[in-house]
Amino acid sequence: MIWIIMIAMMGASYYIQYKLKSKFEHYSKVHLQNGMSGAEIAQQMLLDHGIRDVRVISTPGRLTDHYNPADKTVNLSEAVYNERNAAAAAVAAHEVGHAVQHATAYHWLTMRSKLVPVVSFSSNIVSWVLLGGVLLLNSFPQLLLFGIGLFALTTIFSFVTLPVEYDASNRALKWLKAKHIVTPQEYVGSKDALSWAARTYVVAAISSLGTLLYYVMIYMNRR
Repeated sequence: MIWIIMIAMMGASYYIQYKLKSKFEHYSKVHLQNGMSGAEIAQQMLLDHGIRDVRVISTPGRLTDHYNPADKTVNLSEAVYNERNAAAAAVAAHEVGHAVQHATAYHWLTMRSKLVPVVSFSSNIVSWVLLGGVLLLNSFPQLLLFGIGLFALTTIFSFVTLPVEYDASNRALKWLKAKHIVTPQEYVGSKDALSWAARTYVVAAISSLGTLLYYVMIYMNRR
């Protein structure tokens, strides 16, 4: 049963990634009437929230946009930083949404930030620990149990990420609408693009939970 769930999640993940790329390509053709670029939108949203210690910079790649709380930078991919369309507006405002969360000490973001060092460490070794745990299951079952504990941290991190991402999108859409940055038509496109982006995190969290349950079942059935 668990294999069916995992295969279904892999299929769902592939489908959502495909839809996400197609949605962003589609809404990248919906040009903003106000003519603002993603970088300009990000800067304006920061100013409107009284945030002046965060820099907006361009980063290589596609869909590589992120907010870095360590150096307080909103990193926008080239397609978002320079472009002037509904997709760029949505992504730029979303990433600034994370900066607003940081500035206001949003509790879910604070929790996720505290988990980052632990999850970074566990992700480097968890695959090897789980593999060793399966191979040594009969003689040293504690190793697999340790691996399950490490992977559980990754699963918790995935679920803590959900409210962080959804809240950032809600902040972005609320600001875009309130400040009339986008027209009603452009708003629909921005909202749709962010909705598909959020679904990638949902599938990732469920997939992580499914994998965790798989190893738990192996451990429970070791006899």
